[in-house]
Amino acid sequence: MKNSFNITTPVVFIIFNRPDKVKAVFERIRMAKPQKLFIIADGPRKNIATDIEKCKLCRKIVENIDWDCNVYRNYSDKNLGCGIRPASGLDWVFSQVEEAIILEDDCLPDISFFYFCQELLEKYKNDERIISISGNNFQDYTVCKESYYFSYFTLTCGWATWKRVWDKYDYNMALWPEFKKRKYIYNLFKNKKFAKSVFVDVFDDVYSKKITSVWDYQFSFLSFCNHGLNIVPKVNLVKNIGFDEYATHTFESKSTMAYKMSRLEKMTFPLVHPTIFQKNIEAEHFDMKYAYCYYSIYERVINKIKKIFLL
Repeated sequence: MKNSFNITTPVVFIIFNRPDKVKAVFERIRMAKPQKLFIIADGPRKNIATDIEKCKLCRKIVENIDWDCNVYRNYSDKNLGCGIRPASGLDWVFSQVEEAIILEDDCLPDISFFYFCQELLEKYKNDERIISISGNNFQDYTVCKESYYFSYFTLTCGWATWKRVWDKYDYNMALWPEFKKRKYIYNLFKNKKFAKSVFVDVFDDVYSKKITSVWDYQFSFLSFCNHGLNIVPKVNLVKNIGFDEYATHTFESKSTMAYKMSRLEKMTFPLVHPTIFQKNIEAEHFDMKYAYCYYSIYERVINKIKKIFLL
């Protein structure tokens, strides 16, 4: 196991009001001992009385820096929400560094996740084809012989990227109307119904501000605009511990996605790198079904029949 040196790559930790989860994830960060740590905190909501104390407690937990580390804090006094707060915080981070490993308070990483990201951030730092490095893998089985594969999907429950990428990020998605008009997204995903239901319709809502609680769909849009590839490990390196009643998005603990993200596995080193730069179609089809819960009409009919007959 690679654990004989500290993480030199800056680590970003995004926190809010869940002290138990902040404590668990922060302990993994302490194990990695990054030389630079950026902490982004949202403020308490006005209508939730318990937020004040919980936010204070979360911030107190991350004061316990007992290793040699430069710490940078960006704390909001008011609640910006889980869309603006991460986006504005990452703007602040990438105004100061060229690359970073990013964790939210419900993303519990294996220690190998840090080394995986650090090595690949260096390897692909000047490769404009690569948009992000994910710690997530939803597969039931190994889809590649190498240590990772490439995907059009941006999986950001524990991830890493570069300033060269984030500088293209636009929370307001100003390019969406033109992108939609030219139907570029249908060239990326041959399944037009999937592209429309999972991305086009949501992008419409994000652009019109009907949905304001997200920042990651805008990042997916950035990747699509640049025809980017995203690195996905062959095993799941980050466990999502946020599937509970206090979550904003990940609240269904019995969902297939929750099950896939409940695993925590280790990456083996040295890494074996792919030699072909193209998306893994087999993995994409699996993610369409389980990560994005999209089923073909045929599969929907079969599933309905199974439910009827309790198969």
